[in-house]
Amino acid sequence: MPRSSRIDAPGALHHIIIRGIERRKIFRDDSDKKNFLERLKKVLTNTKTPCYAWVLMDNHIHLLLRTGTVPIATVMRRLLTGYAQQFNRRHRRHGHLFQNRYKSILCEEDPYLLELVRYIHLNPIRARMIKDFSKLKSYKYSGHAVLMGKVKNDWQDTDCVLSLFAPTLRKARRAYEEFVAEGLKQKKGADLTGGGLVRSAGGWAALAALRRKGLRMKADERILGSSDFVERVLKKAEEELSERTRLQQQGLTLDSLMKKVAAEYDVSLKGLKSGTKERTAARARTVLCCLAVRKLRLSCAEVARVLGLSPSTVSKAVLRGEKIMREDDMVGKMLPEP
Repeated sequence: MPRSSRIDAPGALHHIIIRGIERRKIFRDDSDKKNFLERLKKVLTNTKTPCYAWVLMDNHIHLLLRTGTVPIATVMRRLLTGYAQQFNRRHRRHGHLFQNRYKSILCEEDPYLLELVRYIHLNPIRARMIKDFSKLKSYKYSGHAVLMGKVKNDWQDTDCVLSLFAPTLRKARRAYEEFVAEGLKQKKGADLTGGGLVRSAGGWAALAALRRKGLRMKADERILGSSDFVERVLKKAEEELSERTRLQQQGLTLDSLMKKVAAEYDVSLKGLKSGTKERTAARARTVLCCLAVRKLRLSCAEVARVLGLSPSTVSKAVLRGEKIMREDDMVGKMLPEP
């Protein structure tokens, strides 16, 4: 059965779960964890990807991220590829480190953001790595310690989370800690790892009861949210896929798109691929990157290889492309009509 494609969108909230292959350890000691966090800091900072919660366990990782300036898939590729290579060198091993693809669940922000923060940060206690809840705030490989002010870093967005509890820092931390502690009385929280509307329906049992009555509700393992939210996300994804299919059926490829952009901006293909900073050629290249990624749904790495650029340069161009198209009155001129 083919794997479902990932779903992403600017500003989308994602619960990322990364597991070691065959559930083996991906962190053998503190040096591995420190190396991973250094890479995480660099990637999140460079891509302006907000992080609200995280925890490093011995054989898996949880991250709660919001799509920033580049797609989550690009963020994860940079993070995991570099870490796996370093881990293999350090421990003199070969082969895959991570289990298949990481799991990425697009989440409805209200009411799931805080539930996910709590679920992620309680992992060390539920795994019995920490026995006493009071000691969780000193566990340095979790975002909980950062929210409690015991560990400092500049890449975790603590303000967003704490502002949801109280207007002052002291009261917010107290309320947040009480909220997390309350989660220990609840079940493990498997309904926060995908499946569409499970939690909002009252859990799997309630959902099954609805289905026995003939009421079917929309669900998808890549999405966590209400039925309406799942429906909207899937509709948007289907529209994007339909547009890409239409463009491909009309013969639009990266090569033909390059020729069209070059003609519209009156620059040569050589100039488009040369990396020159001449204003017109640079603007044309930016528009090309934007259309190739946003409309043809090509990866930044694919476009980068053809243009002789770095993937990060392409991802930055994608963000500027739509603005430049509006400024240059190119909207609607570049792509075939439906």
